[in-house]
Amino acid sequence: MVKSFNSVFGKSNKGVGIELAPQRVNVVQLRKQRQGLKLDALSSVSVPEGVFINGQIADPPTMAQLIQKALDESKIKAFRVATAVPGRDSIIRLIPVPAELDDKELREMVLNHEAGLYLPYPREEADVDYQKLGYFVDEDGIEKVQVLLVATRKEVTDTYISTFEQAGLQIDVLEINSFALIRTIRDQLRQFGPQEAAVLVNIEFDSTEIAIVVNGVPQFSRTVPIGTYQMQTALSRAMSLPASRDMELLQGMSIPATPIEGGKTDVTESNPGMAAVIRVLGELTDELRRSIDFYLNQAQDLEVAQILLAGPGGGLGQLDEFFTQRLSLPTTQVDPVAALSLQVDEEKYPLVERSGLGIVIGLGMREV
Repeated sequence: MVKSFNSVFGKSNKGVGIELAPQRVNVVQLRKQRQGLKLDALSSVSVPEGVFINGQIADPPTMAQLIQKALDESKIKAFRVATAVPGRDSIIRLIPVPAELDDKELREMVLNHEAGLYLPYPREEADVDYQKLGYFVDEDGIEKVQVLLVATRKEVTDTYISTFEQAGLQIDVLEINSFALIRTIRDQLRQFGPQEAAVLVNIEFDSTEIAIVVNGVPQFSRTVPIGTYQMQTALSRAMSLPASRDMELLQGMSIPATPIEGGKTDVTESNPGMAAVIRVLGELTDELRRSIDFYLNQAQDLEVAQILLAGPGGGLGQLDEFFTQRLSLPTTQVDPVAALSLQVDEEKYPLVERSGLGIVIGLGMREV
């Protein structure tokens, strides 16, 4: 995945992080200081319907204008930036290769041989990068090295490059959403042992990205077509309101954590809107359970230690308790602002919205 910018795993110059999402463009600038990180600027602008479709940029010129608007509002002067593509557009695989290969041989094997075995499309249509992780001895007593392989379709990376060029910017780092999120919460992830998995549930606008992480490395990823838009649509329909992309009504709700029998509780009986949202959340937790069960069936001696909720939908009131009850697994809502001791405008970014800042803050951290 190397073009006119550094690789997924390369280092970069100081700059800004920009997250492009179906509902908002988020921009952040962080600065390293003695006690940690300081938030220099944070801005967010709305994305109109049709600019982002099915996880991809459908209208690059308009998106470029929105990027520039977000930079202008935050008074950020930048040329080189870090950004990320959604997990649904990416392939992430852990592959073992012989340990005796030198760096040149390893690169040749991974990029030109191994990559083609794991891609669901022709190798020439992909931008590919990799990172050596660590050595291990396999069941036959042969020493090997674990390699993290990452690939994205060239048409996706080309669209991102073109969009940012139209905004007068150069992409310094292009990575995967989940990598940026992992960087933001890495201190939380360090509390888990080598046999403990954390499950990142990034609830976005029209989808949810699930990543199972062990030792800070994503081992399994999947995208489910359920997000805040599906919740908002179900809520509006149940309350006979017009469909809306605005999440204000949804964000004002507190999800009842009481175990649901037959889809009903005392709350949902008298509140059809809440019942509709819970039905969507029930579908999401069912999909999450299937993903966890599938992964655990492939892994030996591994257990899920915690679910971490992130994204625009991850901060809904009492959603952590709802997931805990439904899945019988401890669940926590990610608050990157508190985790990194950053100072933000409490009115502009209330608690319910902070879990949605995990990716853009992770991109800003990459740049410092």
